[in-house]
Amino acid sequence: MTVRILDTAFDPWSVLGQYRPASAADGQFGATAVFVGSMRDFNEGDAVASMFLEHYPGMTENYLQKIIDEAMRRWTLTDCLIVHRVGELSPGQPIVLVAVWSAHRKAAFDASRYLMEELKSKAPFWKKEQLENSSRWVEHNTSG
Repeated sequence: MTVRILDTAFDPWSVLGQYRPASAADGQFGATAVFVGSMRDFNEGDAVASMFLEHYPGMTENYLQKIIDEAMRRWTLTDCLIVHRVGELSPGQPIVLVAVWSAHRKAAFDASRYLMEELKSKAPFWKKEQLENSSRWVEHNTSG
């Protein structure tokens, strides 16, 4: 179970390729569910040029670990990985990677969706969008 907060760009597929899930050597998982979220160039009907994503160090990692622990209690999982970007982002750049390993696909899919929805709705991240002639704080996320 791993949580990483990065302040530089990352390639989610490289991260996945380098990550070794728990029990990978002994074949205990048969399913991997992966979600990658990237920055859009629009929100609320406006073009978005860039975004600055803030977090509260320590508090954010603790919250993400808490939701992983809850997912591990709810479903039979082998491992979970959350990688989240902070700092200045441009459209198209990955913001978040959520990966879940389990013996079966249902648990992997369900846990992956749970982690992503909890992260989007409750994790301590704050987004400031840069529009063409102004900036604004994002007050609510799009629904899942």
